[in-house]
Amino acid sequence: MVDDEDQYLWLEDVTSARALAWVRQNNASAVADLSRGGLFDRLRREIHEVLDAEERVPLPTWRGAHLYDFRQDAAHPRGVWRRMTVEAFRAGESTWDTLLDVDATAAAEGESWVWKGARVLRPGHTRALVSLSRGGADAVVVREFDLCSLSFVADGFTLAEAKSEVSWIDQDEIFVATDFGAGSLTESGYPRIVKRWRRGTPLAGAPTVLAAPVTDVFAYAWRSHQDGFVRDFARRMPDFHTRETFLLTDDGPVRMDVPADAYFEAHREWLLIRTSTPWTAGGTTHPAGTLLAARFDAYLAGEREMTVVFAPDERTSLLDWRWTRDRLVLGLLTDVRGRLEIRTPGTWSAEPIAEADAYATVGIVTAEPDECDDFLMTSEGFLRPTTLSYVTGAGEPSVLRTAPDFFDAAGAEVRQYFATSDDGTRIPYFVVGSSARPGPTLLYAYGGFEAARTPEYSGVIGRGWLARGGTYVLANIRGGGEYGPGWHRAALRENRPRAYEDFAAVARDLVARGITTPRRLGIHGRSNGGLLMGVMLTRYPELFGAVAIGVPLLDMRRYHRLLAGASWMAEYGDPDVPEDWDFLRGYSPYHNVRARAGYPPVLLYTSTKDDRVHPGHARKMAALLRRHGYDVTYYENTEGGHAGAAGHEQEAYLEALRLTFLWHRLR
Repeated sequence: MVDDEDQYLWLEDVTSARALAWVRQNNASAVADLSRGGLFDRLRREIHEVLDAEERVPLPTWRGAHLYDFRQDAAHPRGVWRRMTVEAFRAGESTWDTLLDVDATAAAEGESWVWKGARVLRPGHTRALVSLSRGGADAVVVREFDLCSLSFVADGFTLAEAKSEVSWIDQDEIFVATDFGAGSLTESGYPRIVKRWRRGTPLAGAPTVLAAPVTDVFAYAWRSHQDGFVRDFARRMPDFHTRETFLLTDDGPVRMDVPADAYFEAHREWLLIRTSTPWTAGGTTHPAGTLLAARFDAYLAGEREMTVVFAPDERTSLLDWRWTRDRLVLGLLTDVRGRLEIRTPGTWSAEPIAEADAYATVGIVTAEPDECDDFLMTSEGFLRPTTLSYVTGAGEPSVLRTAPDFFDAAGAEVRQYFATSDDGTRIPYFVVGSSARPGPTLLYAYGGFEAARTPEYSGVIGRGWLARGGTYVLANIRGGGEYGPGWHRAALRENRPRAYEDFAAVARDLVARGITTPRRLGIHGRSNGGLLMGVMLTRYPELFGAVAIGVPLLDMRRYHRLLAGASWMAEYGDPDVPEDWDFLRGYSPYHNVRARAGYPPVLLYTSTKDDRVHPGHARKMAALLRRHGYDVTYYENTEGGHAGAAGHEQEAYLEALRLTFLWHRLR
């Protein structure tokens, strides 16, 4: 086990000469090892073709009369921000108007810019607040962009590099949460102060609308723009799973009386509340995962008469929802199979729109809640490419775009099974591949932060794994949101090992069904999923033949002191509290590495520019494992941030390294 005095702390100094020399040496060894034999080069080329393919279906954002899209391809590796009218898109046109060429901007300014999104002004849609990152970090530079002249606004709203949050109030005012100097950030490194900034005035003098405690995660504010129902809100987040929200009025802020762990949304005259834990209101107790509706003004006045819009059951949960102007679209999951419903406010009656084929997913892409009741939706499956459809306000879908097959799926099929975890809970998982001739198996899961993982079409996995005879498995373990908030809370804090037991149960079930063997079973996870992989390595090494660990948390003694780590203590616990450290130490991968434990080969990869999950986690784990003589491959991309890669070329390189490692070690 790791000593109390951590001998690899020097690897947490991200850009020190000594640490970077260590990175360069390990990168060279990894590339030399994995590039032998030609598989890596073939995979990299094929994956790059998929990522750059012109036939990819765009997933745009609808604002006013236009659809906005960000696109990367061979000609624009950093990407272009573009738009097209809704009418032209529906008519099948393929020519987009370029708004901002990130490659040209980066070249002109001598910066390694990575696109991080834009906030378009409502109403009018004449300006945008564009966020650009150096090398893919979460910290961004914000600049105002004119959507008429297609140029950055001289002396417009501009923010220096920081983990900022901005939103439009009107053309001459914005809400700003950023690094205002000493004392303006939380312990997690995010803004705690929100200001209202008027054009032409100094930011330092902008009035403060909310100041959260330094122990919070972050704070921000926004305007709800619907005609006749314009409202301003400010919010502080004491931790990752709770929030306190204020309606900003001329008479001062009014606290919204909703449960701290609930999600709420105001749209026109309506207020929606989705519970995360059971909530008693108006004499009725509503289970976790219930979606409730009330009249906004009546609720604010103290009335608690609410309508149940959606009630979960043991198999069905609410995945997401999206407003059109006068309708509400619900995305539902039943045993991780998706469907959409439209609800009409007032009666809230259900009108089914689309149900996925077996083992597939349907999703809401975008809507224009200020303009109409139409919206865009997608449908896809492990073996069925993405289809983008336009749905009218009457609920009638029509196909607009369909992606081509990016890999040969002949002989492959999709099956769903349920494993039994240690406490008797049924854990669903999908198996994709040939049942007649199963090849090496790759098992993936995430299991955290109520993030659901559903069937999706991946040209990368298809070409790099399935088409070469591999079997792919997606496990829907606890900690995620596949069965609503209860599925997430079942693996919070001291109950986190439930997620690990679930994953191990799936691995055993795969072997029991004859789908694979431990020697031919590889596993992969990123971020929180990287923590999952680290636990599998150190707690269940006999179940696996190879482990790929990406941008991971691994040192659970120091995670809360590294970058954004403090923001996740509601998920994992506080290592400085002795009772919390007792259960964290029990599974912290970095503290459970042992000699002669028979660990399978390991690939660890991260990014020097990751300013969310510190690269020190992966660095230190690699060094410690190597000290004990284990087969460890380490690669660190110098760009990419928490995504791991900046652009398709880097992404293809990283994916090829990962898949080559798995093919080599699972033979």
